[in-house]
Order: sequence, then C-alpha cells, then structure tokens
Amino acid sequence: MRNERARALAASRAFAAIVLLVAFIAAAVGLAGLSGCAAADSQQEGGTLRVGVRSDIVNFGYLNERTGKYYGLEIDIAEEMARRMGYADVEFVTVTPDTRKEMLMNGEVDCLAACYSISDTRLENFDFSPAYYTDDAVIMVENSTRITDIVELAECTFGAMSGSNTAPQLVLKLTDLGFTSGADDIMDLGDDNQFDTFRLVQMPSYEELSLALEEGRIDAACMDGAIAQTYMNEDRSLLDFSISEQEYGVATQKGSALSQPVADAIQAMLDDGTIAGMIDKWN
Repeated sequence: MRNERARALAASRAFAAIVLLVAFIAAAVGLAGLSGCAAADSQQEGGTLRVGVRSDIVNFGYLNERTGKYYGLEIDIAEEMARRMGYADVEFVTVTPDTRKEMLMNGEVDCLAACYSISDTRLENFDFSPAYYTDDAVIMVENSTRITDIVELAECTFGAMSGSNTAPQLVLKLTDLGFTSGADDIMDLGDDNQFDTFRLVQMPSYEELSLALEEGRIDAACMDGAIAQTYMNEDRSLLDFSISEQEYGVATQKGSALSQPVADAIQAMLDDGTIAGMIDKWN
C-alpha cells in the first residue's frame, strides 16, 4: 500500500515538474517575442532610416557637391515618410541603376526612392509602396539629325542606361509596332545588341549616354522623361513617342518589417495631398 502511495506521489511530482517546465518555456518565448517587438519599434522610434537615392537627377535626387546636401522630389518624400514613421533622421546614400538592386538586397540601404519604377520582375524581389509619380520613358535626339519620327530611326543606334527597364521595354514596344522581329530574351540584353532593323547599346551612366548622343555615337537616347530633363538643351528634342509608362515607388526588401509602414506612409501622403504639393514644388 505504501509503495503504491509512494509511486503515486512520485508521479504527481513529476507531472507538476513538467507543467512548471512548460510554463517556463512559454514565458521565455513570450518575453523573446516582446523583445523582438521592442527591437522593431526601436528601429523606427528615434532611429535613422537609410534611403538609397539618385544624386544626378535634377528635381528628383540631386547632390550639391559644394554643400553635401541632396535636393529634389524624392528627397522631400523620403524625409516626410521617415518623419511619419517615427524616425529621427534620414541618411541618404547615393545609388545608381547598376548598384541600387544589390545595395537594397544586401541591406546597405533600408529602402530605395531612386526613380525606381514598379515592374513585375522587380516585384519578384522587392516590395513597393503605392506609386508616388508617373512618368513616360522617352526618346531624345539631336536636332542636327533632323529626326522627328520613330520610323526614321530604322537602321540607327539607340542608347539606354544599363540596369534600367528602358532597354527591354524599348525592344517590346518596337516589336509591337512591327519595327523589329524582337529578341529571344529581352531581359538578358548585353552592352551591345544588334537587331534586324536597329542596334541597341547600354551604357553605365546617363552622362556617358548624353555624351554619346552629342558625339553621334548613338542616334537616339532612351530614358525616363524625368531624367531626360537633366540632359535637355536647345540643340535637342524629344520625339512624340512614349516607350512605356513608368510608375515610381519606394522599394523595400521582400517581406521586410518596413514594407507595410512605408506603404502606409506613402499612401497617407498621397491621400492628404502632401505628395501632390511636392510634385508642384519641383515641376
């Protein structure tokens, strides 16, 4: 009888110990979760948001090398977005079409506000805010060439910026128009591409693209309308031809804790007219 009671008491104590252990583990997990929440909160409250921006696009993202300050629409948007998200400061980091993807994926910047258009291929890698600006990709020519229509560019050389969407979109548009038979893989274009009715080269900077147009190494320069304004002068014209519509959004890492707060802040700025006012300021 005593043995049975002893065994029952031992079993009871073992069960109690298991219950206490489970409760302890649950409490620890709960505290860890709270700690994670606190870390996420501290990321926004009083911290610094690192934003990748352009430094060479007048009225969008332009670095005054004398003062060391950035100016433009996307600078204003990033600063107000960060303020609404609770950040105390914004650190602007210069990116280019060639570097911005890797810099965001590697965590060198927290987000991009860098004339970065929303596209299906980019949505596979990143989250985007609602579009804050809509633009068109355009074609710029030298007036001395007397080119006024897209059909006059048959057998000519187009230039585009490497790392941008413009080159593949140009090929798609010209294929739709029957201008060319197109390419097998437009997303795998190289620096120099020869098609049946035209040549397409990609260059590492807009400065080089503009210089190539001036020197006659290319017959037409293709870029977003917002970017084209930086390189327009009285000796150049834009053809009455749109390659594609571009919508700019703020990009964050796929599934990032920043994605929803960024989207919410941009949407609120669109809803209350803040972004419309900023666009009027910089137009």
